[in-house]
Amino acid sequence: MLMGLATGNAIVLAGMAVVFIAFALISAFVIPRRSPNFPGRRLGLYVVVCLLLFIAMIGTVLIFGKEEKEAEGATHETPPAQTSTGETTTGETQTGGGGSAGDAAAGKQVFATAGCGGCHTLKAAGSSGNVGPNLDDAKPDETLIKDRVENGKPPMPAFGKSGQLTQKQVDDVVAFVYTSTH
Repeated sequence: MLMGLATGNAIVLAGMAVVFIAFALISAFVIPRRSPNFPGRRLGLYVVVCLLLFIAMIGTVLIFGKEEKEAEGATHETPPAQTSTGETTTGETQTGGGGSAGDAAAGKQVFATAGCGGCHTLKAAGSSGNVGPNLDDAKPDETLIKDRVENGKPPMPAFGKSGQLTQKQVDDVVAFVYTSTH
């Protein structure tokens, strides 16, 4: 679950988990060795601290454990318009959102060499990865594809920001994935 969350959210959740686990271990093993009557007369205080820590943990999970919802909108996109000959009007080289055009044929090569098929299923690429979403089923829009390729989303790396792919390669793979799934 942590892999699908934004980095900041995952850090907060992990930090709260460490505090919760450390408190449990210290109150179960360390304090009773030093004070055999633990919690003794301070039972009420100990129960209050336990409840507050429990409420803090649940609150942290509820607040920081939410996943992004942007992928949901991608499945409801309308496909490109078709001409009377059945060809799409977008062509193979268009990308959405007014971005620069990419070459779908070159994008297929980038998809293969960048290792995309190891994580994603995409029939047009002959890939059957199961780490990331099945692109044939998800049918993401061009804006979402471009965002994920450039910025990543754990466990997917940020291919654009890291310099692993040039802007042209990003545009090409966006064109390939979009035209292959729509």
